[in-house]
Amino acid sequence: MRTSRVLALALTAGLSLGTAIAGPASAADPQHHRPNPTGCQISANGSDFRHVIYLQFDNVHFTRDNPNVPSDLEQMPRLQNFLQSNGTLSGNNHTPLIAHTGNDILTSLTGLYGDRHGQAVSNSYRYYNPDGTTNSASSFAYWTDGVADSSVPAPADSTPTMVGPDGKNAPAPWAAYTKAGCDFGAVSAANTVLENTTVDINKVFGANSAQAAEAKADPAKAQADYVGIGVHCAQHSAVCAKGSTSPDLLPDEPGGYNGYQALFGGKAVDPAIAGAAAVQSTDGKPITDPKGNPGFPGFDAMTANNSLGYVAQMQEAGVPVTYAYISDAHDQHGANSGAYGPGEAGYVQQLKSYDNAFGTFFDRLQKDNITPANTLFVVTSDENDHFVGGKPTPANCDGVTVPCSYAQIGEVNANSRGLLATQQGVSTPYQVHSDSAPNFYLNGQPGANDPRTRSFEQAWSKVTAANPITGKTDTISQFLADQNEMKILHMVTGDPLRTPTFTSFANPDYYVTAGAADCSKSCVYLGPAYAWNHGDFAPDINTTWLGLVGPGVKKLGHTDAVWSDHTDIRPTMLALLGLSDSYTHDGRVLTEFLDHRALPRTLAREVGAYQRLATAYKQLNAGVGEFATATLTAATTGIASNTPGDAQYLAGTKKLTALGTQRDQLTKRIAQLLDRAAFDRGRISSGQARDLAAQADCLIQQAKHLAG
Repeated sequence: MRTSRVLALALTAGLSLGTAIAGPASAADPQHHRPNPTGCQISANGSDFRHVIYLQFDNVHFTRDNPNVPSDLEQMPRLQNFLQSNGTLSGNNHTPLIAHTGNDILTSLTGLYGDRHGQAVSNSYRYYNPDGTTNSASSFAYWTDGVADSSVPAPADSTPTMVGPDGKNAPAPWAAYTKAGCDFGAVSAANTVLENTTVDINKVFGANSAQAAEAKADPAKAQADYVGIGVHCAQHSAVCAKGSTSPDLLPDEPGGYNGYQALFGGKAVDPAIAGAAAVQSTDGKPITDPKGNPGFPGFDAMTANNSLGYVAQMQEAGVPVTYAYISDAHDQHGANSGAYGPGEAGYVQQLKSYDNAFGTFFDRLQKDNITPANTLFVVTSDENDHFVGGKPTPANCDGVTVPCSYAQIGEVNANSRGLLATQQGVSTPYQVHSDSAPNFYLNGQPGANDPRTRSFEQAWSKVTAANPITGKTDTISQFLADQNEMKILHMVTGDPLRTPTFTSFANPDYYVTAGAADCSKSCVYLGPAYAWNHGDFAPDINTTWLGLVGPGVKKLGHTDAVWSDHTDIRPTMLALLGLSDSYTHDGRVLTEFLDHRALPRTLAREVGAYQRLATAYKQLNAGVGEFATATLTAATTGIASNTPGDAQYLAGTKKLTALGTQRDQLTKRIAQLLDRAAFDRGRISSGQARDLAAQADCLIQQAKHLAG
């Protein structure tokens, strides 16, 4: 989470579940739905959907980390073949910034960047106290919870974890489904379930509840009972009537959300979907925690067999929409600790177990008549990550026939406080959100132009380290974003107390911390417990993949033809299902992957104009698109500069701020047009698309010119 074709085919025989469905005979209006016997209205535009299965991996790769070793997905041929044979597998999907599990998953779930869902800095973040110091809070907390900091009785910051630009709770991703009569099953999906036994239990059940008392008396059992698993119920849900429900409260939900219930935790969910027995994994074993308590086994234990076991059981019990998280396969889970390198025996074995789980899962769904003919399957990964380690032995190992081993493995830990003190003489008090994309919070919350901020940024830009793996001396920071640039990158939320002073995107080998203000203990060392860095601005981290299968999805197999990012997943799903959100998405519908007849009628009529405008829009607005890449390059040059009167920085910042304002104005207009075309019968003419795309391209070119 911090946590060749011949060879791939030789790994194991592939499984192709079902066949792709031909496009419907005619298109329908977005509002037209076919009745579903369960009462779940998710069929529109001539397609017949009965199920939705959304799976998001933690750091599972489509591309190879070692050219000789098959990638993660190549070592799961049952999944890869299913996606490529029945739909579209795009290898050109991208993350937001920072590229971390919390932000990436929440962006995928909502179709919003972190500035609009509140968790741009994750998997934890810091917030300012009234005295100018900062505390740390977890990004993983239930959707309506406040700042999740259990170290204090009451955090000084009163905003929600999921804070929108207006300071209120960001809209919840399950509401579109439950309002359409669909139960929404959540299997370890970020913030749609309880994430802890402290603040979340108090928020949902109450500080004086029986659940809170259990959490204090037996935290392990409380985690198994209440954390990680949930069902958000449609009204009059037959499934939820079998379990012990609690109010599903969304007080800030646009349009209201009254009278809805939810099942929180395995103790409530398991009886509703499996009767008296514990839910079983795909290999037929009861899902329990390490102490044998039935229910949630822990987030690291949400391996493919456990997550897919829960998804299948929910679907079979009548929960038609299921969203699930699957933990990474390259860390040593369970009693052992540490990380594997590409092709190590343990890594290969874990991927084999994942492949077996998918084989059993697809076979089971086939018997249940849950197939590409009636189900929307969406499978993706939160991000790629960057392997930090030496060269493998033997040099020609492939991991499958010849295992790899590594003498050096582990992220390069760098103590920023010690390095700044010894190399630059800096003693400014601060804290850091430790990461390979570290976010610095200077005490007192100084502004971007404050002399303390500027001298600190200049000093950090010069800090070097001797890389213990390569033997080279590296400048640790590769890119810098001050608060002006962070706004362009969608990293400034509706809560000013959690805005960092600045963000550094480090060399991806490095994980930056803030320890002692000296280097009496080495300030640079290998951390073998973790060897897969993410968060950074780096192609191997920011480029990931997306698989779509189901009615209305084209059978394109593997394609890299369309540039997309995580914000595009939700609008694409909702357009297929005939649903809509109460807000304008930051993403666009990936019409290139969908059959023409499966599109809403107005969008189908003007799909060429839509695609032209959407393509330009993505490069202007995406956190790792062309505009952001150029502005981050320009900002880094300016922030690191040290000219008389700080003239270079001030002049560059003025230009970047003006460009950012123009970008925001234009992207707001384009996003509204794109969303209306997809969800509200709006029109986009070819002339309008051509004009707005030209304006977007002009801003991108100006940013590139500024970057030099």
